[in-house]
Amino acid sequence: MFEDMPKLEKIWLTIGIGSLIIFLLITGVLAVSMGLNPPDGMETTIEPELVDTAPPFDNTGVEKIGPNEYEVTMLSFMFGYDPNTITIPKGAKVHFKMTSKDVLHGLHIAGTPLNLMLQPGRVTEYTHTFKEPGEYLFVCHEYCGIGHQVMYGKVIVED
Repeated sequence: MFEDMPKLEKIWLTIGIGSLIIFLLITGVLAVSMGLNPPDGMETTIEPELVDTAPPFDNTGVEKIGPNEYEVTMLSFMFGYDPNTITIPKGAKVHFKMTSKDVLHGLHIAGTPLNLMLQPGRVTEYTHTFKEPGEYLFVCHEYCGIGHQVMYGKVIVED
C-alpha cells in the first residue's frame, strides 16, 4: 500500500499523523490534569419566562450549607449576573447552581477550570474549591448582544 507512494508523501503523511497524535495527547493530559469535564447536571429545566419566580432562582445569592461549604444560586440575564459579587472564605467548596432567563450566556471564572454554558431554563451545576485567596473575575464568554462587554462580576476569596 505504501510502497508505491512517493517519498515526500510518506514524509508529510508521517508528519500529519504524528501531529494529530501529539495534539490528542496534549489535550488529554491537560483535560485530566486540570479537571476539565464536559458540562453535566443539566437534567433540570424551568420555563425561561418563569425562571426568576421559580425556586431556587427566586432567591439568588450565597448560602452556607455546611462547614466551609457554600451554594451559589446565580441567574444570568442580558447584561448581567445576579449576584455579580460573591464573597467566600479561602478553601471553601462552592456548589454553583445557575441558569439563564433570556438567551444563551456563558460563565468563565479566570484562574479556574470553571467554564460553563448557561442555556435559558436549563439548570447547570458545578462544584469548585477555591484554594487561593484573591479576586477572581468572571465573564460571559457567549456573545449575547450589544451590552455583552459589561457582563461580568467577581468572586472574592477571603483569607
